[in-house]
Amino acid sequence: MSRLLPHPLLSLALAAMWGLLNAPVTPATALLAGLVGWLVPFVMRLLRPGAVRVRAPGVILRLAGTVLVDVVRSNIDVARVILGLNAGTRRTGFVSIPLDLRNPTGLAVLSIIVTGTPGTLWVQYDSGTGRLLLHVLDLTDGDAWVRRIKDRYERPLMEIFS
Repeated sequence: MSRLLPHPLLSLALAAMWGLLNAPVTPATALLAGLVGWLVPFVMRLLRPGAVRVRAPGVILRLAGTVLVDVVRSNIDVARVILGLNAGTRRTGFVSIPLDLRNPTGLAVLSIIVTGTPGTLWVQYDSGTGRLLLHVLDLTDGDAWVRRIKDRYERPLMEIFS
């Protein structure tokens, strides 16, 4: 049964949701709901990531502390910008950062850190060149942002996932 229906609860939930979203249920929508409920789990199986080997648990804790401090600081900085306390000095912009990190899981964690930190946004990553395009709400020095991302986040992530 698992080869023909790898995730029966997911299939049932998808088919039911499809039926609810396409009410009233007709024979055609019921057939399509069954087809979606049956096919999507096969696609999901292909998207399952490989096993991740994490090293350096001490580095993980240090990185988590760094991220926590940076998020609090960024919240304060963004609040100052929103309240107009940095009037006239704010300049938004983009920074291109050359990354040495190539591990997909490490890159995913880096994207979560960068986007989860107020005032920064992961815009694009070019896997061919390893360059990250980052949008910064209050950009004063692009080189400082490059050093900050590489030293505070990329280096520990390389220790953890390499």
